Amino acid sequence: MDRRKFVVAAAALPFALRSGRALAGGWPLALATADQEAHLVAVDLGTGRIARRIRTSPDPRSIEAVGSSAVVAHWTTGVVTVLDAPTLSVRHVVHGIDEPRYAVPSRDGRYAFVTDSGRAEVATLDVERGRVVGRVHLGEWPRHLALDATGSVLWVALGTESRRLAVVDVRRPDSLRLAARVTPPFLAHAVGFSPDRRHVWVTSGDRGALAIYDARGRHLVAQLRADAAPQHVTFIGSTAYVTSGNSGTLRVHGLDGRVRHTASLPVGSFNVQNGWGRVLTASLASGSMCAFDGRGERVFRTRVASSSHDVCFVTAA
Repeated sequence: MDRRKFVVAAAALPFALRSGRALAGGWPLALATADQEAHLVAVDLGTGRIARRIRTSPDPRSIEAVGSSAVVAHWTTGVVTVLDAPTLSVRHVVHGIDEPRYAVPSRDGRYAFVTDSGRAEVATLDVERGRVVGRVHLGEWPRHLALDATGSVLWVALGTESRRLAVVDVRRPDSLRLAARVTPPFLAHAVGFSPDRRHVWVTSGDRGALAIYDARGRHLVAQLRADAAPQHVTFIGSTAYVTSGNSGTLRVHGLDGRVRHTASLPVGSFNVQNGWGRVLTASLASGSMCAFDGRGERVFRTRVASSSHDVCFVTAA
């Protein structure tokens, strides 16, 4: 990245942006990965304008808000960056996770559970200290994961087209335990727990399909049609949002599975996040970040990089 661009961008910002505080109108920032350019891009959710670029280690791929931090996985270099959200500054650069893929926060925001495809493990990262404090070996290559509403159980997809899902007990973050395995009706890709605590949605890595299980994973409640695999899912209240990056679509579902609305996405928009009544996606193909409202109507589209893998929300502590 051209250093002059960073200097010019920073000089144009008021102090509130440089400190990472919420912007005019009360909106937080969105942080998107610039995969090929070794930085993150902060975007004003109120206007869709780029507010700042933050240097990181090379190849930032996935990002997740964890308490007052953001955890960034650089899976080709084996590094995890812990970013301080209020200041948008790097707090820790963590080694010891061979191939970090994705992270989810513990309920208290103290820890991040990080999938490590290099060691076939889930690792517990203490984000305050910047240390790995727990691990569990899963025997296969974990990627996407989701934490249930009680904060006690993770469901982990074991690959991009996963024959089995691992269920991990995380009640003791420093002593993780493999509790069970679930075999979906297709090769699975991603998972997400519904806010009503009753169900977990599993997306497919090999076909246009979704599966809905009861929260304990004992019963397959429903199978739904979807657009091209792989899909990803997130939730706001009683609504599920399912992306298909290959089809270029965002489907809006009720928790009963019925489709309420379908919107267009830039092709390559796979990962999806929610917060503040907004749904965010980022595109590997175009480097565009899109924000949608709760109905699934697009609010803005901003090109943030040549390629962007993931996006999250951050606010001041």
